[in-house]
Amino acid sequence: MDSILKKVNYLNYLFALDNKVAIVIGGSGVLGGEISLALAKAGAKCAVIYSGNREGAEKQAGRIDSSGGEAMIWQADVRNEDSLKAAMNQVIQKWGKIDILVNAPGVNSDTDVMDISEQEWNHILDINLKGAFFASRLAAERMIEQGNGGSIINISSASSKIPLSKVMAYSISKAGMNNMTRFLAREWAPHNIRVNAIMPGFFPAEQNREILTEERRKAIFGHTPMNRYGESDELAGAVIWLASERASSFVTGAIITVDGGFTAMTI
Repeated sequence: MDSILKKVNYLNYLFALDNKVAIVIGGSGVLGGEISLALAKAGAKCAVIYSGNREGAEKQAGRIDSSGGEAMIWQADVRNEDSLKAAMNQVIQKWGKIDILVNAPGVNSDTDVMDISEQEWNHILDINLKGAFFASRLAAERMIEQGNGGSIINISSASSKIPLSKVMAYSISKAGMNNMTRFLAREWAPHNIRVNAIMPGFFPAEQNREILTEERRKAIFGHTPMNRYGESDELAGAVIWLASERASSFVTGAIITVDGGFTAMTI
């Protein structure tokens, strides 16, 4: 029994997020929702930042509360720095600090390259990349003021590495996120702010449900050694690890792949 307790205590020491405050932008979505729930179950107070679906955000907050966690919700336009700043100020007003930021919003489309409009291009890049940058900078400003470091986790995509048909703007936005992650990791390392990204493979979510046709499913599974989609809760381990200041204390600028072997597949 003593041996089991020692193991449990050590795991808690490594991974528990008690007294931490986390912000999950896009926290009411399929992947963002599981991420926010995982952080809350690990002990963090969790702010679910949503763009338009208040009902979904309230439902997610209810899931967190039911799990024994503590949640708040706030609406923000990730394309607008002032809107993001207002959201973060609300979190600080309620809980006094920011320890963890997860950038998990995402929009996609299956528009052919020759048909992508300027409006659609801007919309995808603004939400997926520009918003993540301004949110990261705002959070880092607060973390620097606090003087205790922090963890910023960006949700990228396997399509940032391997060109996929009909998702060029999305893929470019996520490739930009990977590069931004490494740059900001270098920039803020002296302040003990760790910046990493998780690169999921194919997880059915809001932004790609229409794209994942039966024909595309067969192509994806044929290129995924595990021969299936990811389940949304399969990101939880990577998120908790990167959020923990003990378990991943020397990890920054990393792109962590959670894709069932998709990016490792050749022929």
